[in-house]
Amino acid sequence: MKTILITGAAGDIGTHLRRELAGVYRLRLSDLRAIHNSSAGESFEPGDIAEMDVALRITRGVDAIVHLGGVSAEAEWDPILRANIVGCYNVFEAARRNGVKRVLFATSNHAVGFYRRDETIDHQVYPRPDSRYGLSKVFGEQLGSLYADKYGLEVLCMRIGNVNPQPVDKRRLSIWISPRDLAQLVRIGVDHPGIRFEIVYGVSNNRRSWYDNSNATRLGYQPQDDSEPYAAGILAQHRDDANPDVETYQGGSFVTLESGGNPNAAS
Repeated sequence: MKTILITGAAGDIGTHLRRELAGVYRLRLSDLRAIHNSSAGESFEPGDIAEMDVALRITRGVDAIVHLGGVSAEAEWDPILRANIVGCYNVFEAARRNGVKRVLFATSNHAVGFYRRDETIDHQVYPRPDSRYGLSKVFGEQLGSLYADKYGLEVLCMRIGNVNPQPVDKRRLSIWISPRDLAQLVRIGVDHPGIRFEIVYGVSNNRRSWYDNSNATRLGYQPQDDSEPYAAGILAQHRDDANPDVETYQGGSFVTLESGGNPNAAS
């Protein structure tokens, strides 16, 4: 059984993955926040990935890394820089030094959030980040490309939409991914042979999707869920934002947010 490190494991996505991957891998969990309810097959390594010695410690002896750790919404530059830029670099560099070949990077739809909603985009489009947060995810993708090309790491970048048991608003009907579909994508990222550097979209089989996810399909991804059964109820309650840009661009409110912003717009 492989040992998988999940950084940022105390967050919502990490919590979903812990449940979905239980018994599939040995899970080494790491976060700034304590995790008190670890179960059989899990261990916890606390620490701040912005410190290289921590990154080296938590990545030692694992078979793959699922890198979720960092600031997960728009914020001032300094915390983004520390967690999402320095921390991300430390994780990739620690993987290289410790001989960890496979890294799954949780990038975001916000790396391409300034594409319009009437466009369908694939994994090869030029990045158009909608925020400092989105910019940090573009950095992580390009860092993964560097470490794949220069050092031979095997990197899967997952542009995650929104992970939830069900979609919560109109925008997320297009970008939703169920926990079990995300777990399937992670298992592909950990176990699929021959990955060098790939970008895929972390979305379910949503008929309203803005993404051509054929690169994920090529790797064997067969999502089981679709947001459409939730659409009628969500659309009945929807009211357009007063700012038309929020409704025009795929990034939603991130295209207008400055520091902090709406915590409910984090995906």
